[in-house]
Amino acid sequence: MPEIKHPLLTVDTVVTNNESIVLIKRKNDPYQGSWALPGGFVEYGETVEDAALRETLEETGLLINLKDIVGVYSDINRDPRGHTVSICFHAHPIGGNLTPSTDALEVAYITFDEIFSMELAFDHKKIIHDALNILKKSKIIQNDSSY
Repeated sequence: MPEIKHPLLTVDTVVTNNESIVLIKRKNDPYQGSWALPGGFVEYGETVEDAALRETLEETGLLINLKDIVGVYSDINRDPRGHTVSICFHAHPIGGNLTPSTDALEVAYITFDEIFSMELAFDHKKIIHDALNILKKSKIIQNDSSY
């Protein structure tokens, strides 16, 4: 019987607070030292929602409230380790202390304007662009910048 390959499932979280988004500086490859959204692999038996909560807490120290799904990202080249599919959520912080942990060297709130001049890991710039457009259309943010 031939081996059947499947993409791996991941989650990413766009955590917003006023005019900024939480980013982590990656501790490990791929993209070691690059800024990225908090996220990671969904564990067997775990819902994507629970994975987003867990990964965000592990990497940022923040407890979050998931709001909406930003999108599903499945470009076969989005991760150099292989084909991954990521479900990306928008969230707000509800507790905890912003502190790097597990896979993060640093964690910070980065303003919307600063983000687009930065190099980001994976396809996270596209995800953030999509999230900000959704938030602007929903009038959750009132920013005149074009993302």
